[in-house]
Amino acid sequence: MTGAPRQERTGAPRGGGANGPLRVAVVGGGPGGLYTAVLLKRLDPAREITVFERNAPDVTFGFGVVLSDETLGGIEHADPVVHEALQRDFVRWDDIDIVHRGTRHTSGGHGFAALGRHRLLHILQERCRSLGVALRFRTEAPDPARLKETYDLVVAADGVHSAARAAHADVFRPRLTQHRCRYIWLAADFAFDAFRFEIAETEHGVMQLHGYPFAADASTVIVEMREEVWRAAGFAELDEQGSVERCAKIFADALGGRTLRSNNSAWTTFRTVVNERWSHGNLVLLGDAAHTAHFSIGSGTKLAVEDALALAACLDEQPTLAEALTAYEDERRPVVASTQRAARASLEWFENLDLYLGQRPRQFAFNLLTRSRRVTHGNLRLRDARFTDAVERDFGCPPGTPPMFTPFRLRGLTLRNRVVVSPMDMYSAVDGVPGDFHLVHLGARALGGAGLVMTEMVCVSPEGRITPGCAGLWTGRQTEAWRRITDFVHRQAPGAAIGVQLGHSGRKGSTKVMWEGIDEPLPEGNWPLVAASPLPHRPGGQIPREVTRAQLTDIREQFATSAWRAARAGFDLLELHCAHGYLLSGFLSPLTNHRTDAYGGSLDERLRFPLEVFDAVRAVWPEERPMTVRLSATDWAEGGTTAEEAVAIARAFAAHGADAVDVSTGQVVAEERPEFGRSYQTPFADRIRNAVGVPVIAVGAISSWDDVNSLILAGRTDLCALARPHLYDPHWTLHAAAEQGYEGPAAVWPAPYRAGSRRPRTGRTDAPKPRLTLRS
Repeated sequence: MTGAPRQERTGAPRGGGANGPLRVAVVGGGPGGLYTAVLLKRLDPAREITVFERNAPDVTFGFGVVLSDETLGGIEHADPVVHEALQRDFVRWDDIDIVHRGTRHTSGGHGFAALGRHRLLHILQERCRSLGVALRFRTEAPDPARLKETYDLVVAADGVHSAARAAHADVFRPRLTQHRCRYIWLAADFAFDAFRFEIAETEHGVMQLHGYPFAADASTVIVEMREEVWRAAGFAELDEQGSVERCAKIFADALGGRTLRSNNSAWTTFRTVVNERWSHGNLVLLGDAAHTAHFSIGSGTKLAVEDALALAACLDEQPTLAEALTAYEDERRPVVASTQRAARASLEWFENLDLYLGQRPRQFAFNLLTRSRRVTHGNLRLRDARFTDAVERDFGCPPGTPPMFTPFRLRGLTLRNRVVVSPMDMYSAVDGVPGDFHLVHLGARALGGAGLVMTEMVCVSPEGRITPGCAGLWTGRQTEAWRRITDFVHRQAPGAAIGVQLGHSGRKGSTKVMWEGIDEPLPEGNWPLVAASPLPHRPGGQIPREVTRAQLTDIREQFATSAWRAARAGFDLLELHCAHGYLLSGFLSPLTNHRTDAYGGSLDERLRFPLEVFDAVRAVWPEERPMTVRLSATDWAEGGTTAEEAVAIARAFAAHGADAVDVSTGQVVAEERPEFGRSYQTPFADRIRNAVGVPVIAVGAISSWDDVNSLILAGRTDLCALARPHLYDPHWTLHAAAEQGYEGPAAVWPAPYRAGSRRPRTGRTDAPKPRLTLRS
């Protein structure tokens, strides 16, 4: 009974293995909760397991559930009975259809499996009953505190609005983010023959349909649109049936004129749930109570089922309950974080769908398919080479040429490929003069095949250095030293371009070199700092002086003089560094610019000085040579630069003649909280490129040539800048060409290196195995 005292095994810890928790309460009778109950009962039939579900057994929201082959494999291993029942009801298909402006493109080889949500619940309920799990439908779960006292383990699988999580919010510390689109779950009484995405451009704005079959005669249909479009279209005033009829009319072509039906369907906005902790004592979160991932990359049911598998395994493997719950979270958190990053990218792609409407239909389809960055150019080619080849032809790739090895023109400079060696501070100059280290460092990467090699931030004055080891361009001696390097690149690596990045440290100057303590003040020999406002970069750091009007003029002239020297030094491209919290970036961010004069306040005023510097540099920089600007598109901190402001900043620089925008993020304030992950900064470049129409350079954890190909072919960037991969492998670009079987003008091996253009053999491991048996 609910109020009975716990029964614990004598001398046994309430943990895992055969000594696992004896009495278990599961709050929530959805797939995650039911499957947890199944697994825990199978592993120990002596367990007393009760599932509390407030609704009737046949009540559910939504229609179909999609599960991956990976998840099904886990189910098959853990409980063949459930797997066999699922197999009998699954519908399977391989194709994705994307319909855009009347053109349908199909990509195959994807492999989906789905079934009705009602059927899934019925299978899991029957399995629970057969194992002896107590199912209490139409029953509100007792208070979480009471459950924790009464049961050995409480599994909170009660969804996005979890009462158990809310009761201990101070421990779990949930963060709920509400997003910009409204959506509604509906169904159609026929089966789509593919996963279908259809775009409708209406007088009120763009809307999209996500549809897939879940039975031989039924499909899930999700209709989604931005909040402002939803309101403009009048959905806020319609009742449930009115919304259903209106959606069927808008997407009549996709539905073949058929009707839609609902199931207590309501328009809602998606919420991303993230918790700092997943367990509290003997209470553990599972499924949507712990985390959510947008439906556009798959089902929340998939994550919940995978949670159940991991939780049951950890309880079976670990000696104590505390260790089991820690192991469960350690195992699942990285997987969930990765899924949530992909889901966030997919969600935001659909939120900003109007940015891509002008793309050619086939490129639009490729962009949609790769939106989460989990499906890439490479694995899409494995799934459907014919489709990928067609996208490449539309893009203009010559036969046998990967997208990354197509040329790109900026003003009078044609880059042989789309790879950029990102600016990386080396802190190895003496009195601002680059030496042999810089020659070898930059020369090696130019020989390594990149289309453009960028210097580190080259400082415009001694006071503008970050560290004593920073390189500069304020003297003739420095100019000649740089000329030695550009001459080497142009002579020994023909086809490679070399660019210079000019900057001023601002409040982030007078610090130790990186490996001695990044951003830490020098113990002695400090120089005075200036910044937009007198704010230290870090607590206890040096406080800069607010730069005066006279100093602004001097600094502007320093930039112009350094640009003139850069032209004499033979650089092919110049980039103005307005990112990462250095001087010009400090003017742009509202977190670091608190001025009350004409150079602070509104965005236009914060832009004033960086644009003045840009104009002064552009005036002396040769007309035929391109000039770019690097921006931090977000500060990753509350109250910082918004996405809309980043677009406006890029648009302003483009209007002043920037040939491309190098889109980075962060490093502006010490209290930033970046959302790190694979190619995590590229969505900011994507947005600027497609909103402003200016070429962009994407940066940030782009580590594979597959990523480069994917981003370029999808139209999210024009160039990709890579830093750490080029530290690991100076010949990264040439090796990318070799690994893709490309031998062409965009990746030419230097004559002395040509013998190494094929991967070396690795001994006898690739030789034919000896014959040890004879055929009888």
